[in-house]
Amino acid sequence: MKKELTEVYCGSGRGKTALAIGQSLSASARGKSVIIIQFLKGKEHKSLDFLEKLDNLDIKIFRFEKRDVCYEELTDQEKDDEKRNIVNGLNFARKVVATHECDWLLLDEILGVLDCGITTPEAIADILKQKGESMHIILTGRSLPDQLREYVDSVTTLVTEEPDWQECCEEN
Repeated sequence: MKKELTEVYCGSGRGKTALAIGQSLSASARGKSVIIIQFLKGKEHKSLDFLEKLDNLDIKIFRFEKRDVCYEELTDQEKDDEKRNIVNGLNFARKVVATHECDWLLLDEILGVLDCGITTPEAIADILKQKGESMHIILTGRSLPDQLREYVDSVTTLVTEEPDWQECCEEN
């Protein structure tokens, strides 16, 4: 059996979650059991729920936040309340990895949880240290801290650049 990877999709560009979801969908189509844990997007972020309804695919999606809106849009008091729910999601991720509950795990916006100061790189490293060789893990977010690089096999950075439309038009 080949050793599965730990991958990171990060950067300022759009499409990190879409790329990770596409990879997860492909893995499920190949017979892998997939768990997706979303962080910081609120409980009403239902754009992925259709995946659970697709026949012949083993995909489960979990969100631990109770508020309808993204974490960034909450008041300070609401953020304090929501942090407990996010920590529950992190503990669930730890359990999934430790018990090898799936073949493929997507931790969507887990790096954003670091950016918000809800957890530490050491806590995420603790999760990654428990990964077996037959589990594939993808982490998404804006930036990967140096403390986590040793636990990651591949980093893909997505950058969105604003085109200089005038320059583009002059070339044609």
